[in-house]
Amino acid sequence: MENQNHIRYGLLDREDLCSAIKTMSKENLDELCAEIRQFLLEHVSQTGGHLASNLGVVELTVALHRCFDTAEDRLIFDVGHQCYTHKLLTGRRAGFDALRQFGGMSGFLKPEESPHDPCITGHASGSVSVALGMAHARTLQHRDYSVVAVIGDGALTGGMAYEALNSAGGSGEPLIVVLNDNNMSIDKNVGAMSRHLSRLRVRPHYLQMKKDVKTALGHIPGGEGAVNLISRSKRAVKSVVLPSPMFEEMGFTYLGPVDGHDVLAMCQLFQSAREMNKPVLIHVMTRKGKGYSYAEQKPEKYHGVSKFDVETGLPLKKSAPNFSAVFGAELVKLAQENPKICAVTAAMPSGTGLSAFSKRYPDRFFDVGIAEEHAVAMSAGMAKQGMRPVCALYSTFLQRSYDQLIHDVAIDHIPLVLAIDRAGIVGEDGATHNGVFDVGFLRQIPGMTLLAPASFAELRSMLRSAVAHLSGPIALRYPRGGEGAYTEDHSEGPDACLREGTDIVLVSYGTMINQTLEAAEILNKNNVISAVVKLNDLTADFSAGLLQRIADCGRVAVVEDVVHAGGMGQALAETLARSGIATRWIRLCNTGDTFAPQGAVSRIYEYYHLDGNGIAATCLEAMQHEKETGRPSV
Repeated sequence: MENQNHIRYGLLDREDLCSAIKTMSKENLDELCAEIRQFLLEHVSQTGGHLASNLGVVELTVALHRCFDTAEDRLIFDVGHQCYTHKLLTGRRAGFDALRQFGGMSGFLKPEESPHDPCITGHASGSVSVALGMAHARTLQHRDYSVVAVIGDGALTGGMAYEALNSAGGSGEPLIVVLNDNNMSIDKNVGAMSRHLSRLRVRPHYLQMKKDVKTALGHIPGGEGAVNLISRSKRAVKSVVLPSPMFEEMGFTYLGPVDGHDVLAMCQLFQSAREMNKPVLIHVMTRKGKGYSYAEQKPEKYHGVSKFDVETGLPLKKSAPNFSAVFGAELVKLAQENPKICAVTAAMPSGTGLSAFSKRYPDRFFDVGIAEEHAVAMSAGMAKQGMRPVCALYSTFLQRSYDQLIHDVAIDHIPLVLAIDRAGIVGEDGATHNGVFDVGFLRQIPGMTLLAPASFAELRSMLRSAVAHLSGPIALRYPRGGEGAYTEDHSEGPDACLREGTDIVLVSYGTMINQTLEAAEILNKNNVISAVVKLNDLTADFSAGLLQRIADCGRVAVVEDVVHAGGMGQALAETLARSGIATRWIRLCNTGDTFAPQGAVSRIYEYYHLDGNGIAATCLEAMQHEKETGRPSV
């Protein structure tokens, strides 16, 4: 394919695009949107990224930039994965060559990149809360700018959105909420809100007529009384036609629905909303994947994509077996044996590998939408009444249900099974999606059992054990993607020694055991004989065998792709100190106290010296320091 830097687009190549967009004709706007879609297809197909969601909001984003100045006005995209057009229109075109790559441009809003990005985003349902805070700050500081939150119908399945809408509507604060309704989140939307929005979609387009009638009546005697009468009549009719004018009851003026692919029609509503000077919700109808037939037909498949062929829609690299798929297949087998097993997820049936389960056992499958707190609490209720729910969530989203894990699950010793997908470093989605906190916050919960399978075989064995575990909550954490060179099953007991050694004990868990075994090979070539111990149960006491090995070697390195605080390295160091076991040195190899950047997982491992070479180099450096100084390496 021709080098992207040499492709000519016409309107998109204009140096004055940001200002020109505000006065473009409809024909030029349509042409610009077509060029943007072509640009996104050409670049995302080469870098990977979020495709369908971005194709769906091209016109919406152009309309927002036509009506608002995002250098001063605050434009917040909920989740933020649909911000590619926004970035393109705010001077970051060159960044698309390294989109979501290490050291490159983020796939989400990121204030470090541009003043046009008002805040970090990455998780759903928080945009209205942040926007309301910004609106309050504007009022308190006596400043003049607009605040706009763009939230999808999928994010409206999250409870936080309603807390914010309730507060915003009651505040009377001038604020515009744009509801991007494409009837999708990642998988198809579920629940009562989806049905409610379906009913709202049949609402007549009456806004312009209402404005024209008010203007005309305002010029005749007695016109004001007629306007009031019409308004009362309209409210009465709406209460009959619409099953629940929910947004208006919360204090918002509801406008729409409007065609989300008609720039000028949306601009008309945005301008009206700005003039109202109060909370306004604009209902915009878009099509996810718009303009690319493959993405329109299967938007969930093209939500997040790897590199692909634009002509065929097929990925350039064949997909390999992964932990999510293995988990889903094994859960189907277990459900065949045990009719009490249910599967629960939060808007991620395909991402967590539960699509097959949902089709095989629809009555025992529950997708609650983007509502992790509800998913965990509901699962606790099911388990309390004798069912065996398996709640599958991404690690980064499990963070949102921390209170429920303590209050609704652990205190009452509920035998809930948690399947924690995307644990550890996830790669290109970056800081908001890395699963580097679950070890720390789960280990501190009394009665929690946390297992770490390192292979597909261990995942199957541990899942089978987990559904039979009745003495409290139990969780399995596993990474995105597939297994490495280690494919065995040593899942019995709290740990397993995979390699004997006399000079250093290398301790790790999960798929990081692959990098650890690789480091042991490198050390062996440098005449350093390393023992390798794989932890299975991250909440069990360290075994006497492991502690004795460390005492005999006097040196230990703990390798894990999570933050330092609350990690297994910190726990082992504490145990050694409490047990009075003297060591020459302890090395804790982890992501430290930073938020891991974006980039390929292998590149992030290198960045933190968590690849085989980096681990070995850390150990050799410590041994060299010990040799030169005669003192332990700190």
